[in-house]
Amino acid sequence: MKALVLAAGEGTRLRPLTSNIPKPLLLVAGKPFLSHIFTALQSAGVTEIALLVGWKAIRIKEYYGDGSEFGLKITYLEQRERLGTANAIGHAEGVMDEPFFVVNGDVVVSDTDIKAMREMFERTGKMVMGTVTVEDPSQFGVVEEKDGKLIRIIEKPKRPPSDLINAGIFVFTPSIFELIRNTPKSVRGEYEITDTITTLSKSEDVLIHRMMMEWIDVGRPWDLLTANDIFMSRLVGKCEGDIEENVVMKGEVVVEKGARIRSGTYINGPVYIAKGCDIGPNCYIRPGCCFGPNVRIGASVEVKNSIVMAGTHIPHHNYVGDSVIGERCNLGAGTKVANLRFDDQNVRVSFKGGLIDSGRRKLGVIMGDDVKTGINAMIDAGTIIWEKSTIGPGALAKGNIGPGSRVL
Repeated sequence: MKALVLAAGEGTRLRPLTSNIPKPLLLVAGKPFLSHIFTALQSAGVTEIALLVGWKAIRIKEYYGDGSEFGLKITYLEQRERLGTANAIGHAEGVMDEPFFVVNGDVVVSDTDIKAMREMFERTGKMVMGTVTVEDPSQFGVVEEKDGKLIRIIEKPKRPPSDLINAGIFVFTPSIFELIRNTPKSVRGEYEITDTITTLSKSEDVLIHRMMMEWIDVGRPWDLLTANDIFMSRLVGKCEGDIEENVVMKGEVVVEKGARIRSGTYINGPVYIAKGCDIGPNCYIRPGCCFGPNVRIGASVEVKNSIVMAGTHIPHHNYVGDSVIGERCNLGAGTKVANLRFDDQNVRVSFKGGLIDSGRRKLGVIMGDDVKTGINAMIDAGTIIWEKSTIGPGALAKGNIGPGSRVL
């Protein structure tokens, strides 16, 4: 069975993290987010993938190439206009000439569920739709079903008829393309695959698979931390780097070849340390940390449950917790990131013009690429700092700080 992975979007909801990096290449648990989807598909026997790309497609193509390095055969399709999910899937007509998976490129899905959906299709010959229950279904395509079969899907209803939503994972046959060609535009002005599937369900059964394992839609920057938690919980330790004396490592810790862990460092896994990293001396790396290539963590630094992307330096007497930090950032000596409110309530974030509940009790900073802080800078819980900004010595950063800003 082949697979079509939809990864053409600009990832605007994930900015500033996606201002320079395409969403599929964002670092999670030691590798790009998209690679985790590929791994789940491979576990179900998928070896051929058509990857629908768009924004910054060249970077994705450069990273994955023809897929041979990853044990796959990858072909690329390009979506120049964002005209909806049915239009996106329609780009694979003529390429997908047998039953195939469709997977949204921004969901966390387990190999267990991918295998189960394949088995359901092979047992029945019926197309299959992945679904999941959520607390607030009004922001998704809500599914009505009866006896495990689809009745209809309603996009983002104000009064959802159920808490079951479209999980963005399907098993289709090539007959879906004729229906896609005849799908009209929705009220939102797009060609929606949910409309296509609802039409299909009137003439033949579309089976519902309820997700058995973890599933999340990575739609906001701090969702990367949730995805990281899931994937890091499956981490198997392996140390190939240069480990000096008097380093303590507990739990599952990966240290890639070319990384260096200096004396006095205490690491409590799960932790992932990529090639070229220089960690220590005398620092404390707590569970859930993922460091991209060439990250520097220096003396008397504590980092907890954070993703730190390539080339960033956190070198002197810093604390960073529950944060996502972009590439090539530099934190001045004594920079501290708060991650907890005094009232112990969920951290609220200034996002898309409003103040929203992040759903997280602990959340530090979401920092774009090439941000610099001065000595003793302070960053409040739930702060978003866009790319190329500067937080001056002793300054307090809070709220949503735009690109190229200076906080002094």
